[in-house]
Amino acid sequence: MHSSTKKSEQPTHTADFPRQFARSRRFSLGVPRHVTVSPDGRRALFVRTGSGTDPVGRLWQYEDGAERLLADPALLVGAGSGTVPEEERLRRERARERSVGVVSYATDEAARLVAFALSGALWAVRTDGGTPFSVPAAGPVVDPRPSPDGEYIAYVSRRCFHVVDLAGADRQLTRTEDPEISYGLAEYVAAESMHRPRGYWWAPDSRRLLVARVDTSPVERRYISDPADPAKPPQAIRYPAAGTPNAEVTLELLSLEGERIEVEWDRKAYEYVVAAGWDTHGPFVCVQSRDQRSMRTLAVDPETGATDVLHERTDPAWVEIIEGTPARTASGALVLPEDEGETRYLTVGGQRVTPEGLQLCAVLGVEGERVLFTASDDPLETHVWLHEPGHGIRRLSQEPGRYTGVARGGTVVLAGETPRGEEVGVLRADEVGVRRGDGVDVRQGDGAGAEGRAAGDPPHQTFITSLAEEPSVTPRPVHLTLGERQLRASLFLPSWHEEGTGKLPVLLDPYGGPGIQVVGRARRWFSCVSQWFAEQGFAVLAVDGRGTPNRGPAWEKTIHGDQLTPALEDQVDALRAAAARCGDLDLTRVAIRGWSFGGFLAAAAVLHRPDVFHAAVAGAPPTDQRMYDTHWKERFLGRPEEQPENYVRSSLIGHGHLLSRPLLLVHGLADDNVAAAHTLRFSAELLAAGKPHSVLPLPGATHLPADDAVNAQLLHFQRDFLLKALEGRATRD
Repeated sequence: MHSSTKKSEQPTHTADFPRQFARSRRFSLGVPRHVTVSPDGRRALFVRTGSGTDPVGRLWQYEDGAERLLADPALLVGAGSGTVPEEERLRRERARERSVGVVSYATDEAARLVAFALSGALWAVRTDGGTPFSVPAAGPVVDPRPSPDGEYIAYVSRRCFHVVDLAGADRQLTRTEDPEISYGLAEYVAAESMHRPRGYWWAPDSRRLLVARVDTSPVERRYISDPADPAKPPQAIRYPAAGTPNAEVTLELLSLEGERIEVEWDRKAYEYVVAAGWDTHGPFVCVQSRDQRSMRTLAVDPETGATDVLHERTDPAWVEIIEGTPARTASGALVLPEDEGETRYLTVGGQRVTPEGLQLCAVLGVEGERVLFTASDDPLETHVWLHEPGHGIRRLSQEPGRYTGVARGGTVVLAGETPRGEEVGVLRADEVGVRRGDGVDVRQGDGAGAEGRAAGDPPHQTFITSLAEEPSVTPRPVHLTLGERQLRASLFLPSWHEEGTGKLPVLLDPYGGPGIQVVGRARRWFSCVSQWFAEQGFAVLAVDGRGTPNRGPAWEKTIHGDQLTPALEDQVDALRAAAARCGDLDLTRVAIRGWSFGGFLAAAAVLHRPDVFHAAVAGAPPTDQRMYDTHWKERFLGRPEEQPENYVRSSLIGHGHLLSRPLLLVHGLADDNVAAAHTLRFSAELLAAGKPHSVLPLPGATHLPADDAVNAQLLHFQRDFLLKALEGRATRD
């Protein structure tokens, strides 16, 4: 490289980073997750693994500033035996779960009884003392959930729906009529594209349930095989590709006595079940049309299954699904989003309660008339807010970062990705105005209420302990606002580089698509990776362009009909604007890397803009948009049989003859999200066109490879490929 910085002056502490990144599962192990707060606000339940490298999840309770272990799989007799049911494995894969053991749980209304599954067995524990106990079940257990009164636990086994009492008396409320039919499980597009991972909901009286029935027989089959083990039979999965039939989803009202009532709505016009629930006002369901331009909230009559329209949202592009909506307050006021112009508002009872420019991200919960939600008035941050009638809205998280949370009984638990890393803290909502913002547990009943302290005196503070590893690489992003579209970007330079001492090759490191932001005031795993690549001698630029979230509906929907052109234009414009701000960026040596949509964007960059990009690494790229799933892809591009031109312009397939730059394609051969066929077909097209390229297949790997050794070496492999392709040298470990 042309920088005058000597190799001996460059840091060596980054050598272990790829191994650390892999063994910590992207620094997710050891972080408290899946928090539940008790109704009185005195206790918080959570899952945490044993350390930053231990993948086994354990169930914990936090109370009065102390943590107590409720369930450790290693101490439960027989908990490690058996295999995880296929439905549960897929559910974890959809949730991008990177741990084992206790990975999820559910509680009764009082948060006194907790149910969880281990290797298909049903377990429960009481939070007021005692040890975990097994509950006899009819078969391998998936998604167990206690009734609100704590007398029963519902679960799914072999696609049938069961309810069992704690003594083991089991009731099979539904029996699957066909291997393609399941009860109580979310179908593929619900879990993958609609933020709906569950398929049943208890009534408040604990005597009835609202249960989804899913028939996958209309859905096309795909087969995933393991070429590394030719004796192993292929696995058949149902995958609804764009333009093909979806699963048929209906809802039934089930009583513990065996009564079944089907919920009625126009399923031909509204085939997607986006959300559902059962509160004190009765059951409800949110349904969406196939073209996603209309979404209805329906009230369900629990006696007849008949439905009434409570609200309808329409949009000429698509109606965005906002997690946590619809919901209802204690008085019955509907909690919904509303899009207008540049702003996505929160509405309660039909009235906007958030101001222009504050972008609603998600509704986290409703308690009484209070609504807890996340919103963003700065694309670099996401904060937790509270709306209360008569008091307006107030922001609960104060320090920079991206936050989520849960609130109950006057206590708020904030989970934040901050510049220091991931943190989980607990606070009294009535003390937020005086909290220092860097913490926090404000314990109830400790005599330190807000009214009892001097003005400005911070409350008693602690964190729920995180055991995550501290990254050996510390991100040093320079946040930039670039170009006429005010693109948000982060520039990572080597810690050893001195400005003006030489030119650095440039590596763009985007995701660039819907649903994910990579730029922000938070230390997240991808910012650590970007800094690691910077330490190898690159100037790394990450950019959130049009179509990425939290900049308002108009920004998101500029990609309607074309998922490629705006996204690629924004990367190019940001690169040039950054180079104008930082003279050490060498625009004669520019590479780009990415995974999933980012991989698609990276490959597209060297196809369509070889004048700007000189090499690319594309991981798991969706090269043919027609092979991606119905709900996600038709949202942006319409039906392929009606608007084929959108799929042509937004796909890499058909454009392989344009390749003139080095390209590395990486793909897991067991990927059931973006099938390996995307890469294999594109590679075949490139070969037929006489276009040299490289392919790295990953046997047994899914969309996010789980093998630690593979994940560690992938970073090295990408670095070496890009350095060789750019014909430059950077620092080596």
